Parts: sequence; C-alpha cells; structure tokens
Amino acid sequence: MDNSSRSPIKPVRLADAAKALPALVPDAPRMVRGAVKLLSTTAKTRNSVGRVFQRAAAAHPDRPFLRFEGKDVTYREANDQVNRYAAVFAENGVTRGSVVGVLASNRPSTLLVALAAVKLGAVAGMLNYNQRGDVLDHSLKLLDAKVIVVGAESKEALDSISGAPQGVVLGLRNGDETLEGHPDLDDAASSKSAPNPTVCEEIRAKEKAFYIFTSGTTGMPKASTMSHMRWLKSMAGLGGLGVRLHADDVLYSCLPLYHNNALTVSLSSVLSSGATMAIGRSFSVSRFWDEIIQNDATAFCYIGELCRYLLNQDPKPTEKQHKVRVIVGNGLRPEIWDEFQERFGIERIAEFYGASECNLAFVNALNVDKTAGICPLPFAIVEYDEEKEQPRRNSNGNLKKVKTGEAGLLITKITSRAPFDGYTDPAATEKKVLRDAFKKGDEWFNTGDLVYKQGFNHIAFADRLGDTFRWKGENVATTEVEGALGSLPEVDQAVVYGVAVPGTDGKAGMAAINLHDGAKFDGKKVAAHLIDSLPSYAVPLFVRIIDEVKQTSTFKSQKVDLRNAGYDSEMDDPIYVLASKQDGYVEFYDSYPDDVAAGKIRV
Repeated sequence: MDNSSRSPIKPVRLADAAKALPALVPDAPRMVRGAVKLLSTTAKTRNSVGRVFQRAAAAHPDRPFLRFEGKDVTYREANDQVNRYAAVFAENGVTRGSVVGVLASNRPSTLLVALAAVKLGAVAGMLNYNQRGDVLDHSLKLLDAKVIVVGAESKEALDSISGAPQGVVLGLRNGDETLEGHPDLDDAASSKSAPNPTVCEEIRAKEKAFYIFTSGTTGMPKASTMSHMRWLKSMAGLGGLGVRLHADDVLYSCLPLYHNNALTVSLSSVLSSGATMAIGRSFSVSRFWDEIIQNDATAFCYIGELCRYLLNQDPKPTEKQHKVRVIVGNGLRPEIWDEFQERFGIERIAEFYGASECNLAFVNALNVDKTAGICPLPFAIVEYDEEKEQPRRNSNGNLKKVKTGEAGLLITKITSRAPFDGYTDPAATEKKVLRDAFKKGDEWFNTGDLVYKQGFNHIAFADRLGDTFRWKGENVATTEVEGALGSLPEVDQAVVYGVAVPGTDGKAGMAAINLHDGAKFDGKKVAAHLIDSLPSYAVPLFVRIIDEVKQTSTFKSQKVDLRNAGYDSEMDDPIYVLASKQDGYVEFYDSYPDDVAAGKIRV
C-alpha cells in the first residue's frame, strides 16, 4: 500500500476537541462514570449482562424496556419472562457454560431468549437467520448447543440443514404462528415461576456471554466470542461516553438482533441509562421515519448503508417531524456526513468503530465531524502490503507506523484490560494475532481494516482488506462464495472479491470464473444456485468470465489486479450482472451501478 497519498479526511486537532467541550458539560457526570467503568472493569469483576439487566428491572420496574409494533414491555414484565425462559432452559440441561442457539428474527421474545441464556451463565449463540444449508449446518455444529430456540418463521432454514441438529429444539412463536413438530417455549414457560436465577449474581466478567457469527477473513462463518467483560466495556465506553442516553429516551433499532450493533451497542446503551429500546422487525427505507415517529424515538442505531438509502429517497415531511437528537452506528461515510446531519436534523452523531471480535472500540464522544472517534486503549496504524496481504515490516522486523493523515492497517494491543476473546476455533483465533510487532513478545489483534490516522487518537474507517469484504452491513468471506461457485460442474475455478459501486457503502461481490471446456454460462442457473446456497448479501452482483485463474505464487497479485479492474465493461472479458431472483444474471448494462445504488436490485 502506498502511504504517500494523503487522506482526504480532515485531521482532528486539539482545537476540535476544545470546541466541543461546552456542549459536553451537561453530560460530564455520565461521561465520567462511563470512563471509570471502562477502565475499572476487569476479567475478575463480578458483573454480567444479566445482572445489569435485572438490576435495571429492580430499579425502575414499571418503565418501558422494549417497544414493538405499538406495544410496550416494562422492565418488570421483561425480567419475569426472561426468568421463566431461563427455568425452561435449566429443565433442558442448560447450565453455566452451556450454549443456547437462537435462530429467530427481530421481536422482543428473541432478545428475551438471549437474556435468559446469559442469566444462567450460558452463552447465547446468535445465529444469522439468513443462513441456509451447509452454512447453517456448519454454524450449528460450531455452537454444539444444549438447546436451540428456533422462530416459527425460520422453519425453512431449519429444514435446509442435513439431518436433525444436536440439542433440544424449542419453537418460538411469531405472532400466532408456532414451529411445527417442536415444543413451544412460551407454552413451556407459562407454568414457571419468575425468581431471578441465583447463578446470575455469581457470573464474572471474563465468562462468555454471546457467540456472534462473522465471516472473519476466510472460510465458513466463525463464531466470535463476546465476553461479559467486552459487553460491559461497550456499555461504559459506547453507551456511557458516546451515546449518553437519558432515562426518557427511546432508541430505535431495526438491525438484526444477531448483529452486535443491536445486541451490544443498542442494548447496552439502553440499559446503561434505563431507557427504552424500540425494536424494528426489519429496515424499510419507505417506512423508516414513520416507524421512528410511531415509536416516539429520540435516537436510533444505524449502519452506513441505512444512511445512504435514506439519503437516496425523495424528501418527505416525516423526515423532519421526528424527535431524534442522537444516532449511533458505524459506516457513515465522510462524503455524506454533512448532508445527512443537515437534511434530517440530527444534533449528534456517535459514529463508532468496532467489530464482533475486536478487543476495543472507538467512539465519537466529542461530537467531531467525520470521525469514528477516540479510544483510550493502545492501538497502532501500520503500513500494509496489499500484494502480500500482510503488514509491512522494516529491516529490524518491526511494523512501520503511518503518519497522521495517512491510511494503514489498524491493529489493537492485546492486554489484560483489552483481551482478545477469539473464536470457537483456536486456529482461527491464532490467525488474527500479530506477534513481535514492535518488540519481542508483544501481541496485537489484526482488525483487517484500513483506517485513516486523524490525530488526537481519532481514526476514520477507510476499507476492508484481505479475503473479506463488507456488503449490506455484513462481512462476506470470499472463500465461502468461491466454494458455492466451485460446486457448479461447469465452473472450473472461481475468484471472488469486493468492488466499489458509486453511491453505495462497502463493496459489492464480484466473481471471476473460469468455465469448463465447452461449458456455457447459464445466468439463471448460476443465480438460482447461489441464492439457494448463500445468504442474500453474499450473492455476487457481478460475474466476469475469464480464461484462466493461475494457481501460482502470483495468484494473490492477480486477485488484486482483478479487484482493481472491477467491472470495467471496456475489457474483453464478458461481464454479467444479477438482475433479479427471477431473471438471474444478464449481460452488463451501463446503468446497472446506478440501479444498485438506488436499491433497485433485490435478491
């Protein structure tokens, strides 16, 4: 990577922080408490997600905790139902250290199931309900769950795996719909009493709370570990220092509950202040502001793509009739930051940087424009060799830090106060650790992300690196998509990578494939196979037909060349694009990138 090119991102100066100080005065006590908790929470701390929740329920039992489609659930009601669910889990063998798989879409009961698991000292394995077939089968085997709670709406996903899953399957109602062929969790819970589980008071911060599935850098999905300690630090850092909700605030989140932006960022911000969390069933660009108003929301959680979609809509009165004063999320690109804030009248943007497996996070606590914020824990931004896909080392073998204003690979120091919880797979965990970075024996987490060094301990996100790209707020592992393509008999070899599409966030999937001798590309067949085999966000939008994929020492270099070429239609290779689920892949047309940016391409 050539670090001679300077960042278009504005550096953060001491003057920027000083300018923000007067507006921070009312929140100063809350910020101080957040900072103290962030620095004082250790692995031995006797605290947990479940304990935070049940203490909040005891402190303000009649306050609304969850809001969903016009109905409120108070803290007391939620805690009682969580305890009843926990009693059912315990009856089915769930104990401290067990795993409870959760495969269900957004609604209050899905979140209450996760809270029931962590109250028992178990781990809630938050499965991506878009997964199907071999991918879901792989994820379930990673969990080795004692109990799997499956929403009635996820029956198709459950039926797509090979054989019956390990563990007891309990159905979770979706309205009046139940999961056919399995005991219903709500029925089983209806006869249980509702005392807090005694084990909840014994859980320490170092124990596991959630498994969050991420594509990592290569291969099938990985289950990254979210310990209680990291969740508690998120509550202190992101919630206390950054978002700073008040007790009468309502934070709206329509992001999937298997996503850390909902499960960790949104939930911890709400619980840190005793506020209300309004759950959206899913994101709808046409209904978004109506749902914000209906939920009386004063805050919402976003990913960058959500913001881009909202900006692409024609203006309408509701977008200025809301009460939202603060938003929290990641991926709001600098080029749309000002327009978004001004058009929708947002007072404060608490942009943050974090990842499911990352051992620390940054947050825009000082309300500085166009930044992912600040982090008090040790990190470094180092030069990166894109061809070798490795950090660049100097003649002494040490990594080389970039200068302020330059872009580089973000690495975060692994310490007792910022441990790397890793994955369920020890080999995958080891691959993310950089050793002897600056001195013998030190350990750093490789985020796989390119960021700008802004100065004053601030960063701005730039791009994903390596064999993973991000699309629709999800990490896509190129090897997973390559495997799906490789299972087609007409495909000899495939290379998958992400390409930028103007007007969108992240990278859209593109595949370069070499066909078997005499085979022809069948756009409908290939699309149907990929749609059936992969989550919708992982299906490539572009396919380039190439003569050869070289399996040599220069293979990675060729992948860089392909990625750089993108979907340039002036090249000799035929290029196809995904038109729709029905039409499959069709020949590239010039306005296709505009259709993608406008959200017209749906799978």
